[in-house]
Amino acid sequence: MARYVKKLALLAKIEGTYGTDPTPTGAANAIQVLDVSFTPLEGQEESRDIVTPFMGHPGVILTGIHQMIEFGVEIAGAGAAGDVPGYGVLLRSCGLSETVTEDTDVVYAPVSEGFEGATLYYVLDGVRHIMLGCRGNVTMDFTSKRIPRFRFRMLGLLGTVSDQALPETTFTGFATPVPVSKANTTFSLHSYAGATESVSFDLGNQVEPRLVINHESIEITDRRASGSAVMEATTLATKNWQTIALGHTAGALALAHGTAAGNIVEIDGGRSQIGRYSESVSQGILHNTLPLMFKPDEGDDDILITVK
Repeated sequence: MARYVKKLALLAKIEGTYGTDPTPTGAANAIQVLDVSFTPLEGQEESRDIVTPFMGHPGVILTGIHQMIEFGVEIAGAGAAGDVPGYGVLLRSCGLSETVTEDTDVVYAPVSEGFEGATLYYVLDGVRHIMLGCRGNVTMDFTSKRIPRFRFRMLGLLGTVSDQALPETTFTGFATPVPVSKANTTFSLHSYAGATESVSFDLGNQVEPRLVINHESIEITDRRASGSAVMEATTLATKNWQTIALGHTAGALALAHGTAAGNIVEIDGGRSQIGRYSESVSQGILHNTLPLMFKPDEGDDDILITVK
Protein backbone atom coordinates (compact mmCIF):
# COMPACT_ATOMS: atom_id res chain seq x y z
CA MET A 1 0.00 0.00 0.00
CA ALA A 2 1.35 3.41 -0.95
CA ARG A 3 2.37 5.88 1.78
CA TYR A 4 1.82 9.56 1.07
CA VAL A 5 4.44 12.13 2.06
CA LYS A 6 1.82 14.82 2.65
CA LYS A 7 0.37 12.79 5.53
CA LEU A 8 2.93 13.67 8.17
CA ALA A 9 2.97 14.69 11.81
CA LEU A 10 5.94 15.88 13.87
CA LEU A 11 5.71 15.97 17.66
CA ALA A 12 8.36 17.35 20.03
CA LYS A 13 8.66 17.48 23.82
CA ILE A 14 11.50 18.38 26.19
CA GLU A 15 12.87 15.36 28.09
CA GLY A 16 12.82 15.35 31.88
CA THR A 17 15.69 12.85 31.82
CA TYR A 18 17.99 13.05 28.83
CA GLY A 19 17.34 10.30 26.30
CA THR A 20 14.11 9.15 27.99
CA ASP A 21 10.90 9.41 25.98
CA PRO A 22 8.44 11.86 27.65
CA THR A 23 5.66 10.66 25.30
CA PRO A 24 4.64 13.72 23.29
CA THR A 25 1.05 13.88 22.05
CA GLY A 26 -0.62 15.38 19.02
CA ALA A 27 -2.89 17.46 21.22
CA ALA A 28 -0.11 19.13 23.24
CA ASN A 29 3.15 18.81 21.30
CA ALA A 30 2.49 19.00 17.54
CA ILE A 31 4.87 21.15 15.47
CA GLN A 32 3.61 22.99 12.39
CA VAL A 33 6.34 22.28 9.84
CA LEU A 34 7.17 22.51 6.15
CA ASP A 35 9.84 21.19 3.79
CA VAL A 36 10.80 18.15 5.89
CA SER A 37 13.79 15.90 5.17
CA PHE A 38 14.37 12.84 7.40
CA THR A 39 17.39 10.52 7.47
CA PRO A 40 16.50 7.38 9.45
CA LEU A 41 20.02 5.91 9.55
CA GLU A 42 22.72 8.57 9.71
CA GLY A 43 26.26 7.31 10.44
CA GLN A 44 29.08 5.35 8.87
CA GLU A 45 29.72 2.03 7.17
CA GLU A 46 32.64 -0.04 8.42
CA SER A 47 33.97 -2.27 5.63
CA ARG A 48 34.85 -5.80 6.70
CA ASP A 49 37.64 -6.13 4.09
CA ILE A 50 37.70 -9.91 4.35
CA VAL A 51 40.26 -11.62 2.08
CA THR A 52 38.91 -14.68 0.25
CA PRO A 53 40.05 -16.87 -2.66
CA PHE A 54 37.46 -15.11 -4.85
CA MET A 55 36.25 -11.63 -5.62
CA GLY A 56 33.08 -10.09 -4.26
CA HIS A 57 31.69 -7.55 -1.85
CA PRO A 58 32.32 -8.57 1.77
CA GLY A 59 29.51 -6.40 3.12
CA VAL A 60 29.66 -3.68 5.76
CA ILE A 61 28.76 -3.12 9.39
CA LEU A 62 26.65 -0.03 10.08
CA THR A 63 28.19 1.98 12.91
CA GLY A 64 27.70 5.29 14.69
CA ILE A 65 24.01 5.12 13.79
CA HIS A 66 21.81 8.05 14.80
CA GLN A 67 19.06 10.02 13.07
CA MET A 68 18.78 13.44 11.45
CA ILE A 69 15.84 15.61 10.49
CA GLU A 70 15.64 19.03 8.84
CA PHE A 71 12.52 21.14 8.50
CA GLY A 72 11.19 24.67 8.32
CA VAL A 73 8.88 26.48 10.73
CA GLU A 74 7.21 29.81 10.02
CA ILE A 75 8.41 32.66 12.22
CA ALA A 76 5.44 34.16 14.03
CA GLY A 77 4.20 34.79 17.55
CA ALA A 78 2.31 32.50 19.91
CA GLY A 79 -1.08 34.21 19.72
CA ALA A 80 -0.86 36.26 22.93
CA ALA A 81 1.96 38.21 24.56
CA GLY A 82 3.73 36.04 27.13
CA ASP A 83 2.51 32.76 25.65
CA VAL A 84 5.16 30.17 24.77
CA PRO A 85 5.31 29.64 21.00
CA GLY A 86 4.77 26.15 19.66
CA TYR A 87 8.34 26.06 18.36
CA GLY A 88 9.78 26.97 21.78
CA VAL A 89 10.69 23.33 22.47
CA LEU A 90 12.84 23.34 19.34
CA LEU A 91 14.70 26.53 20.31
CA ARG A 92 15.37 25.05 23.75
CA SER A 93 16.85 21.89 22.19
CA CYS A 94 19.11 24.13 20.08
CA GLY A 95 20.89 25.43 23.17
CA LEU A 96 18.65 28.36 24.11
CA SER A 97 17.09 29.05 27.50
CA GLU A 98 13.44 30.08 27.79
CA THR A 99 12.40 32.90 30.11
CA VAL A 100 8.66 33.63 30.32
CA THR A 101 7.32 36.96 31.58
CA GLU A 102 3.57 36.58 31.97
CA ASP A 103 1.48 38.73 29.62
CA THR A 104 4.66 40.33 28.26
CA ASP A 105 7.13 38.15 26.34
CA VAL A 106 9.18 34.98 26.09
CA VAL A 107 12.95 35.41 25.65
CA TYR A 108 15.30 32.80 24.20
CA ALA A 109 18.98 33.30 25.06
CA PRO A 110 22.02 31.10 24.39
CA VAL A 111 23.50 28.89 27.09
CA SER A 112 26.93 27.28 27.34
CA GLU A 113 26.00 24.41 29.67
CA GLY A 114 23.00 22.46 30.85
CA PHE A 115 21.74 21.83 27.33
CA GLU A 116 18.24 20.37 27.14
CA GLY A 117 17.24 17.49 24.89
CA ALA A 118 13.95 16.68 23.22
CA THR A 119 12.17 13.61 21.95
CA LEU A 120 10.77 13.91 18.42
CA TYR A 121 8.10 11.67 16.93
CA TYR A 122 8.26 11.60 13.14
CA VAL A 123 5.06 9.96 11.89
CA LEU A 124 4.72 9.55 8.14
CA ASP A 125 1.47 7.96 6.98
CA GLY A 126 1.35 5.05 9.40
CA VAL A 127 5.00 4.60 10.41
CA ARG A 128 6.44 6.30 13.50
CA HIS A 129 10.15 6.92 14.14
CA ILE A 130 11.14 8.02 17.65
CA MET A 131 14.23 10.22 17.94
CA LEU A 132 15.64 10.55 21.45
CA GLY A 133 17.96 13.14 23.03
CA CYS A 134 17.58 15.51 20.10
CA ARG A 135 19.73 18.63 19.91
CA GLY A 136 20.49 20.79 16.90
CA ASN A 137 21.00 24.11 15.19
CA VAL A 138 18.64 26.75 13.85
CA THR A 139 18.90 29.36 11.13
CA MET A 140 16.46 32.22 10.42
CA ASP A 141 15.62 33.96 7.17
CA PHE A 142 13.84 37.28 6.72
CA THR A 143 13.53 38.05 3.00
CA SER A 144 11.35 40.88 1.71
CA LYS A 145 7.95 39.84 0.31
CA ARG A 146 8.25 36.36 1.83
CA ILE A 147 7.13 34.63 5.03
CA PRO A 148 10.10 34.45 7.44
CA ARG A 149 11.20 30.99 8.47
CA PHE A 150 13.27 29.06 10.94
CA ARG A 151 15.24 26.15 9.55
CA PHE A 152 16.02 23.43 12.11
CA ARG A 153 18.59 20.67 11.73
CA MET A 154 18.22 18.15 14.55
CA LEU A 155 20.25 15.07 15.42
CA GLY A 156 18.79 12.36 17.63
CA LEU A 157 19.62 8.99 19.13
CA LEU A 158 18.08 5.96 17.47
CA GLY A 159 14.74 5.10 19.05
CA THR A 160 12.10 2.63 17.94
CA VAL A 161 10.25 2.45 14.63
CA SER A 162 6.77 0.96 14.43
CA ASP A 163 3.50 1.01 12.56
CA GLN A 164 1.34 3.66 14.23
CA ALA A 165 -1.69 5.66 13.17
CA LEU A 166 -1.22 9.35 12.55
CA PRO A 167 -2.09 11.34 15.69
CA GLU A 168 -4.74 14.01 15.75
CA THR A 169 -2.85 17.30 15.98
CA THR A 170 -3.58 20.67 17.56
CA PHE A 171 -1.17 23.46 16.66
CA THR A 172 -1.24 25.46 19.86
CA GLY A 173 1.16 28.38 19.94
CA PHE A 174 1.45 28.90 16.18
CA ALA A 175 0.08 32.28 15.07
CA THR A 176 -0.56 33.08 11.41
CA PRO A 177 2.63 34.67 10.00
CA VAL A 178 2.89 37.98 8.17
CA PRO A 179 5.28 38.65 5.25
CA VAL A 180 8.49 40.62 5.57
CA SER A 181 7.75 44.18 4.48
CA LYS A 182 8.00 47.84 5.44
CA ALA A 183 4.64 47.60 7.18
CA ASN A 184 5.56 44.52 9.23
CA THR A 185 9.32 44.64 9.70
CA THR A 186 11.96 47.04 11.02
CA PHE A 187 15.72 46.55 10.94
CA SER A 188 18.74 48.54 12.04
CA LEU A 189 22.44 47.70 11.99
CA HIS A 190 25.03 49.83 13.76
CA SER A 191 22.34 52.52 14.22
CA TYR A 192 21.56 52.57 10.48
CA ALA A 193 18.05 51.69 9.25
CA GLY A 194 18.46 51.77 5.47
CA ALA A 195 16.53 49.87 2.79
CA THR A 196 17.11 46.16 3.38
CA GLU A 197 16.32 43.25 1.05
CA SER A 198 17.04 40.40 3.46
CA VAL A 199 18.54 39.45 6.79
CA SER A 200 19.58 35.94 7.83
CA PHE A 201 20.87 34.44 11.05
CA ASP A 202 22.67 31.21 11.95
CA LEU A 203 22.97 30.24 15.62
CA GLY A 204 26.11 28.36 14.58
CA ASN A 205 25.89 25.36 16.91
CA GLN A 206 28.40 22.58 16.36
CA VAL A 207 26.39 19.43 17.02
CA GLU A 208 28.13 16.08 17.48
CA PRO A 209 26.78 12.56 18.03
CA ARG A 210 28.77 11.18 20.97
CA LEU A 211 28.50 7.40 20.64
CA VAL A 212 31.17 5.70 22.78
CA ILE A 213 31.54 2.86 25.28
CA ASN A 214 29.08 3.29 28.18
CA HIS A 215 27.65 6.51 26.77
CA GLU A 216 25.46 7.83 23.95
CA SER A 217 24.32 11.44 23.50
CA ILE A 218 24.00 14.29 21.05
CA GLU A 219 26.24 17.16 22.18
CA ILE A 220 26.45 20.87 21.37
CA THR A 221 30.19 21.51 21.56
CA ASP A 222 30.47 25.10 20.29
CA ARG A 223 28.43 28.10 19.12
CA ARG A 224 29.49 30.82 16.68
CA ALA A 225 26.46 32.88 15.77
CA SER A 226 26.63 34.61 12.40
CA GLY A 227 24.42 36.04 9.70
CA SER A 228 24.14 38.30 6.69
CA ALA A 229 22.31 41.49 5.74
CA VAL A 230 21.71 42.70 2.17
CA MET A 231 21.25 46.46 2.36
CA GLU A 232 20.94 49.12 -0.31
CA ALA A 233 24.32 50.83 -0.79
CA THR A 234 24.57 54.46 0.22
CA THR A 235 27.19 57.23 0.40
CA LEU A 236 30.09 57.00 2.82
CA ALA A 237 28.80 60.09 4.58
CA THR A 238 25.59 58.19 5.37
CA LYS A 239 27.21 54.89 6.41
CA ASN A 240 30.80 53.83 5.85
CA TRP A 241 30.74 50.05 6.12
CA GLN A 242 34.39 49.79 5.05
CA THR A 243 35.60 51.84 7.99
CA ILE A 244 33.39 49.82 10.34
CA ALA A 245 34.66 46.51 8.95
CA LEU A 246 38.35 47.49 8.97
CA GLY A 247 38.00 48.90 12.47
CA HIS A 248 36.50 45.61 13.71
CA THR A 249 33.80 47.73 15.31
CA ALA A 250 31.02 46.02 17.23
CA GLY A 251 27.55 47.56 17.07
CA ALA A 252 23.93 46.72 17.76
CA LEU A 253 21.60 44.82 15.44
CA ALA A 254 17.85 44.96 15.99
CA LEU A 255 15.14 43.31 13.91
CA ALA A 256 11.45 43.38 14.81
CA HIS A 257 8.87 41.47 12.80
CA GLY A 258 5.14 41.85 13.34
CA THR A 259 3.15 44.69 14.87
CA ALA A 260 0.25 43.08 16.73
CA ALA A 261 0.70 41.88 20.31
CA GLY A 262 0.95 38.11 20.32
CA ASN A 263 2.52 38.05 16.86
CA ILE A 264 5.81 39.90 17.27
CA VAL A 265 9.27 38.32 17.03
CA GLU A 266 12.45 40.31 17.70
CA ILE A 267 16.08 39.38 17.04
CA ASP A 268 18.79 41.36 18.85
CA GLY A 269 22.57 41.23 18.76
CA GLY A 270 24.28 43.79 20.94
CA ARG A 271 27.79 43.34 19.53
CA SER A 272 27.57 42.50 15.83
CA GLN A 273 30.75 42.74 13.79
CA ILE A 274 30.83 43.32 10.02
CA GLY A 275 33.06 41.05 7.92
CA ARG A 276 34.44 41.39 4.39
CA TYR A 277 31.40 42.85 2.64
CA SER A 278 30.68 42.58 -1.08
CA GLU A 279 28.54 44.35 -3.68
CA SER A 280 25.59 43.06 -5.69
CA VAL A 281 22.89 44.47 -7.93
CA SER A 282 19.13 44.02 -7.48
CA GLN A 283 16.54 45.76 -9.69
CA GLY A 284 19.34 47.92 -11.08
CA ILE A 285 20.24 49.19 -7.60
CA LEU A 286 23.61 48.65 -5.89
CA HIS A 287 23.53 46.67 -2.65
CA ASN A 288 26.04 45.66 0.01
CA THR A 289 26.05 42.12 1.36
CA LEU A 290 27.27 42.45 4.94
CA PRO A 291 28.52 39.31 6.72
CA LEU A 292 27.64 39.41 10.41
CA MET A 293 29.31 37.90 13.46
CA PHE A 294 27.53 38.08 16.82
CA LYS A 295 29.93 38.42 19.74
CA PRO A 296 28.96 37.88 23.38
CA ASP A 297 29.34 40.81 25.75
CA GLU A 298 28.76 39.62 29.29
CA GLY A 299 28.41 35.88 28.78
CA ASP A 300 25.67 34.17 26.80
CA ASP A 301 24.13 37.26 25.21
CA ASP A 302 25.43 37.17 21.64
CA ILE A 303 21.96 36.81 20.09
CA LEU A 304 18.49 37.00 21.66
CA ILE A 305 15.09 35.96 20.29
CA THR A 306 12.06 37.60 21.89
CA VAL A 307 8.47 36.50 21.18
CA LYS A 308 5.77 38.87 22.38
